[in-house]
Amino acid sequence: MDIPSMQNSVSEEEWQHRVDLAALYRLTALYGWSDLVFTHISARVPGPEHHFLINPYGMLFDEITASSLVKVDAECNKQHDTPFPVNPAGFTIHSCIHAGRPDVDCVMHTHSRAGVAVSAQEEGVLPISQQSTLILAGLSYHDYEGIALRDDEQPRLQANLGNNPHLMLRNHGLLTAAPTIADAFLLHYNFESTCQIQISAQAGGNLRLIDPNIQGDTKAVVNAVLKGMGGQIAWPALLRKLDRIDTSYKT
Repeated sequence: MDIPSMQNSVSEEEWQHRVDLAALYRLTALYGWSDLVFTHISARVPGPEHHFLINPYGMLFDEITASSLVKVDAECNKQHDTPFPVNPAGFTIHSCIHAGRPDVDCVMHTHSRAGVAVSAQEEGVLPISQQSTLILAGLSYHDYEGIALRDDEQPRLQANLGNNPHLMLRNHGLLTAAPTIADAFLLHYNFESTCQIQISAQAGGNLRLIDPNIQGDTKAVVNAVLKGMGGQIAWPALLRKLDRIDTSYKT
């Protein structure tokens, strides 16, 4: 698909955000978390305008490029000339999370098989893995209200997420709200891994639960492990991985 480059028509900060968000879409596809064209990852455009970048509706995640991402306002109105459509219904969840959490730069939502499977379990995430202890330290739940098309659901989404990075949408999937695009990947990777491990463990017999007192101050532990770098500790390596496969996300 021949897509004209937007690099010279946006600020350097927006272009870098476009490249990073396109990379996140490609990584989501690479790790098997995409659902054809039916989920979204959004990121704030740097600046005071309260604009956001989101995927062009109808493109697979492994097709997304920096120039194909669509800039929209909080009502999902397109803010530049682009031939690509957007899905306003898909922005229903994202827009309210961005509105309620000014500290959040990137909102990532997936319908992976393991994520939806755990979201359908009455007890949700169980403390059965090291990964789960990290997720449980900042996890909320939101009950299923049907396909997210109604604006009246938005206040409940905001209230249920609160100040946490993770929201399990019951019978629906996983959502991560992160301060950077790099953080979004690492946080969501742990969320997805937690669910995959849980489904696998449940197939193998009785589960051994982790004592909640073992972990201690989870945030301090994570900060020490990541050397205070958050998702940035893995992000350059992930970009190198993408570059070995296909550099077209940067165009």
